[in-house]
Parts: sequence; C-alpha cells; structure tokens
Amino acid sequence: MKRTNRPARFDAIFLPHLDAAHNLARWLVGNHQDAEDAVQDSFVRALTYFDSFHGDDGRAWLLAIVRHTCFERLRRRYRQVEMPVEDLNLARDTGPSPEALQLQNADRLSVQRGLEALPAEFREVLVLREMEGLSYKQIAQVAEVPIGTVMSRLARARQRLAEALTAASRKETA
Repeated sequence: MKRTNRPARFDAIFLPHLDAAHNLARWLVGNHQDAEDAVQDSFVRALTYFDSFHGDDGRAWLLAIVRHTCFERLRRRYRQVEMPVEDLNLARDTGPSPEALQLQNADRLSVQRGLEALPAEFREVLVLREMEGLSYKQIAQVAEVPIGTVMSRLARARQRLAEALTAASRKETA
C-alpha cells in the first residue's frame, strides 16, 4: 500500500469510532476534559503505531489503546496528588413536565453514581458491553483478558450496579 494512502486509510478505519473512544475514556477517567485529552493522546498513539495494525477490527484496537492511555493517566494522576472526581454535567432532556425531568435526572444520577462506584475493571466491561455494544470477544481484546474473565466481570458489575441502584432507591423512599 502506498504511503500517501496511509492518512486516508487511518481516518476511514478509526474516525468512525471517535465517539466510542470518548465514551470509554469519560467513564474511565471521570470527566470530559481528561477524556478529550486521553482520546487525543490515543489517536496520536494509534497513528504512530498504525503500521502495526493488521486486522479488520479497528474499533477493538483503538479502544484497547484508549483503555491503556486512560489507565496510564490515572496512575500518573494518583502518583502526584489524589484528586476528587468532578461532577459530570448531565445534559437535560426536554420533557413534558418538571416532575418528569426531575425523575429522569434522579435516575441518571443514580446510574452515574452506581457506575462511578464500581471498580475500574467492572466499569470498563459494563461500558464496553452496554454502552458501546462490543462483543465479549472484542471486550476481551480491549481489556487483554480471557473471555471467561469478561463474562465474570460483567456479571459481577451488573450485580453490583443493581445492588447500588436498589440501595439508592430504598434510601430515597425512606
């Protein structure tokens, strides 16, 4: 393949997965700005090592790079100073009534808090499966673990999230 086709081929393979990369990064690093930085670093790495990409699943390859970049950033951050996770600005849906909006926001906040409370290895498989729609095989490639580990982590993540949401619901009704 000609060198001149390299940028166009890179764009065709990886740019369609930009939103998925940002979504994974946001859930792993905890805020929008750090996620943007991580995705930018990931795309630079992907371009740098593009010649080593020999497959047809660009999404899994890119998300593996995003995952590594995010965890590297988190390790550096916690080595320097432990910082609190910033509150995410949630986009409000336009609804028919203020009551409906309040219920929607309460549900979103509960899910967001539940996801944020999960350990990173559980949170990442849940985001990759439920939000990004990756197969177990793709998640195994991204997380560099066996498929059985993906299935186990996913089951435990779902269970912990359900427990957290149930506890939050009970707390609100009490």
